[in-house]
Amino acid sequence: MLEEVISQPYKAKSNGDNMASTFDKSTREILSISRRHLLTGAGALACSSLLPGMARAADDSWPNRPIRFVVPFAPGGSSEIVARSTAAELSKTIGQNVFVDNKPGAAGNIAMQEVARADDQSTVILGHIGTLAVNPYIFDKLPWDPKKDFVPVSLLAKVPSLYVVHPDLPVKNIADLVAYAKKNPGKLSYGSAGNGSAGHLAFEYLKMTADIFMLHVPYRGTGPMMTDLLSGRLDAASVGAAALLPFIKAGKVRCIATGSTKRLPQLPDVPTVAEQGFPGFEMTQWYGMLAPSSLPRAHVDKLAAECAKAVKAPDALKRLQGDAAEPIGSTPEQFAQFIATEQNRWQKVLKRAQVKPG
Repeated sequence: MLEEVISQPYKAKSNGDNMASTFDKSTREILSISRRHLLTGAGALACSSLLPGMARAADDSWPNRPIRFVVPFAPGGSSEIVARSTAAELSKTIGQNVFVDNKPGAAGNIAMQEVARADDQSTVILGHIGTLAVNPYIFDKLPWDPKKDFVPVSLLAKVPSLYVVHPDLPVKNIADLVAYAKKNPGKLSYGSAGNGSAGHLAFEYLKMTADIFMLHVPYRGTGPMMTDLLSGRLDAASVGAAALLPFIKAGKVRCIATGSTKRLPQLPDVPTVAEQGFPGFEMTQWYGMLAPSSLPRAHVDKLAAECAKAVKAPDALKRLQGDAAEPIGSTPEQFAQFIATEQNRWQKVLKRAQVKPG
């Protein structure tokens, strides 16, 4: 009705004098303005009804550029295997290339700080037992907050830690190690890739559980530590399975236990620590994907679903299991709960061992 009234020209009832003419002109202008407002309002209403659909379409289109998957360690080792296997499969399904970017330094803190402040919605990072369950408790102050700056996406894989000794040491299992350590207090040494590293945690956890003492010798990386272990300058170490399997098979080190919850197919004759008198014992390095907290929840859920499929794709399974890594794939909530459990566990170990940054 209002549209019909506005569309009709006003007809003055006067005899055409100036007053009537002026009134007629003014009225037409007012009605014209009203009509524009009505049409503009109707258009806005129509557009607003489209917004939810437009938002969903924008959501579905993410990611709209390549994703940078930051690894806070140098190339090589288990972190590289997990990250590249995941990235390769995600690139096939998520509609964009996913590339790995290694950013080592300061026990992973440099990369964590950079990604915490990334707001491009296309940067994620590989979370690790060291950065998430160790660093928050051994550094007095971190330039990033594990709870406020990041959102868990998915737990990708676990890599069991192996406990090995030099072949010259008269130790063939955990019982032998415990007995030898107690008979020779302070004589045994073990090496690690550095203070707070996974290898450091693994042996401190064993020491606490078995109530033994062994001297810790920190190195700057797994490479130099392995050199001294192979030469006999170190007695023992705990390292991720992928890095140790070739040396075990060559007889250069002796594996006395695995930190996994069940025996490894690659080492069927080596019992777990739990089997050797310490029920519930588990020591695995773990890796998961984290995103900056600014990433919308819809994107986090989409990424988590794709990650869960990626780590169990045939090519990824072959590569991960070949290096004794166990693919997981989880929801954001499951990964968040896992991180909280690990933080609670390792905080106690770190406090007892008085671990400080290297």
